[in-house]
Amino acid sequence: MSASTSARIARRRTLRVAAAALTAAAALSLTACSGSDAAAPKAGGQSGAAETGGAGSAESGGAGSSAGTQDSGTQPDSAKSGSGNGTSPRAGSGGGAPSHAGSGNGAAKGGGKSKFCRTNELMMQAADSSPDQKTGDVTVQMTNKGGRTCSVTGFAGVDLKDADGTSAPVHRGGEQPRITDLKVGDTATFSISYKVDSSGDSLASPTNIIVTPPNETHSVSLKWPAEALKLAGPYDEKIQVHPVGIAN
Repeated sequence: MSASTSARIARRRTLRVAAAALTAAAALSLTACSGSDAAAPKAGGQSGAAETGGAGSAESGGAGSSAGTQDSGTQPDSAKSGSGNGTSPRAGSGGGAPSHAGSGNGAAKGGGKSKFCRTNELMMQAADSSPDQKTGDVTVQMTNKGGRTCSVTGFAGVDLKDADGTSAPVHRGGEQPRITDLKVGDTATFSISYKVDSSGDSLASPTNIIVTPPNETHSVSLKWPAEALKLAGPYDEKIQVHPVGIAN
């Protein structure tokens, strides 16, 4: 083999070795790049998962907090009962109990009892008290037969029932009522004044006096006094009821 041929063969080997080295280097470079790229998405995926997880936990936490607030609005009775004692803004803003307690008339101020006399605590009767034959007057007596001191201050409600079955309210006089407290056994009175019929033509024939004590709603029916002077009709403002006062 000539020297030139040996030189060419050696050169070709060198070129092949160099080419192989370059190929290997390129492959290593590609592998490194591929690994880097694979790592990068993986890292990015982990980062994304962390971000998603963070956002998810934050949103989840927010939703949980909101649900907790709603749950607090639908608490069991024991929790509501606790909040009703003024320990929560809702209970405090309601103010139902104080206002309800404050508005209880007798319970808040009078220990559950009214200071006014009940109808069933009073024994009543009507009598003719006309001073002469020209002035008609009927007095109603109210005696406290209850077990406490009570008040009959004001005007009694009075209706006159006629023989024909009709009834008419009696107008109040213009006097100013005075405080009238009745001890047990004491008597208060009020009067009904009217115009006397002197013609004999009056069609008014009262048979009963329907009495409702001051500040009461229950009534009693008293007989119109048989000896009372004849009342001149009609039933109008000429017939008046006067305020309750203590009997002399």
